[in-house]
Amino acid sequence: MVFTTIQKFFPEEKGDRHPILSERRNIVVIADEAHRSQYDFIDGFARHMRDALPNASFIGFTGTPIEQTDANTRAVFGDYISVYDIQRAVIDGATVPIYYESRLAKLELKDAERPKIDPEFEEATEGEEVERKEKLKSRWAQLEAVVGSENRIQLIARDLVAHFESRLETLDGKAMVVCMSRRICVELYAAIAELRPDWHHDDDESGSMKIVMTGSASDPLPWQAHIRSKKRRESLADRFRDPKDPFRVVIVRDMWLTGFDAPSLHTMYVDKPMRGHGLMQAIARVNRVFKDKPGGLVVDYLGLADELKKALATYTESGGTGKTAVDKDEAVAVMLEKYEICLGLFHGLNWSHWTTGTPQQRLSLIPPAQDHVLAQEDGKARCLSAVTDLGKAFALSVPHAETERIRDDVGFFQAVRAQLAKGAPT
Repeated sequence: MVFTTIQKFFPEEKGDRHPILSERRNIVVIADEAHRSQYDFIDGFARHMRDALPNASFIGFTGTPIEQTDANTRAVFGDYISVYDIQRAVIDGATVPIYYESRLAKLELKDAERPKIDPEFEEATEGEEVERKEKLKSRWAQLEAVVGSENRIQLIARDLVAHFESRLETLDGKAMVVCMSRRICVELYAAIAELRPDWHHDDDESGSMKIVMTGSASDPLPWQAHIRSKKRRESLADRFRDPKDPFRVVIVRDMWLTGFDAPSLHTMYVDKPMRGHGLMQAIARVNRVFKDKPGGLVVDYLGLADELKKALATYTESGGTGKTAVDKDEAVAVMLEKYEICLGLFHGLNWSHWTTGTPQQRLSLIPPAQDHVLAQEDGKARCLSAVTDLGKAFALSVPHAETERIRDDVGFFQAVRAQLAKGAPT
């Protein structure tokens, strides 16, 4: 058994064929990340590897298959042997479901301020802007100017702060904000810090909001405070992974979108054009299992619904099962269904003083509510289960008009459940 990297398969001179290492047929090559460096059969590592082992069998593993004319996973490695998709991982409990919410309309932007992404717009932000193809620079600059306009950044800052604070009221955890450019990262940070000054701190060891990006001494002066060495970025990564650390909001452009796991991360705000496997890898940051986290939420400020559907099609058409991401409205529908079940358990009981009464009146509602539940067949177990399910669905749906409407009732149900769980007789 030999472990190596694909980069080792390189001839002495560029353009030469790699010499044959073995013509045996009982060699099996297992390649990980079978979607990145392994497509080029003209002068790439995949070509060299096959020249070196012409009769070997090749098996590739990938979490993000690509289906494009010039880089097609199945065209390179053959048909799928086995597909373990995100839906199966959710069923197995290996990941939590991902929910999607579009908030572009919530910003109430004028038509001229709405980003218009060309359907053929290539991904222009995977590397430094100056390194991209010349033909994309003008299109990138035009879109970046609209996405990063002052008015739009201010609107997003206000909406994001209100949205995330509502999320934190019911679900402790962290958020990642993905921006189109480093300039937008810096200006959005400043806009949020103006709204919530206590989120900002000059020291890496303090503060609840940071930007993680690369840069150089030639970058504008306002950017310099956010440009850190690799060691300092790793220190921030440790802080962000720690669920108890107050560092709750990270703003990024490219960094931490692949291969970075912070299980307590439950919300991703996307304001960057992404597509295909890059989009799938990014949103998977929020699907890690953590305590009672019911799911991850992707909040879209750019109108990426079509790109998300296209990316998901690669998985479902490859033999995967079910949906990878669920519209948030479906989560709200589930919440209302669970709410109706809880209303049924407490039918006939008057708990109006829960919102209008004094603290003593509120407390006095709990004992009769317990008796009401325990008088029913299997009442305690049904109540514990139903209120738990409602709480999870409620946490996924916040913020929403319906969550505001039923918030007080949910609080009452949870208060009764807490007392029942302490040991009231079955």
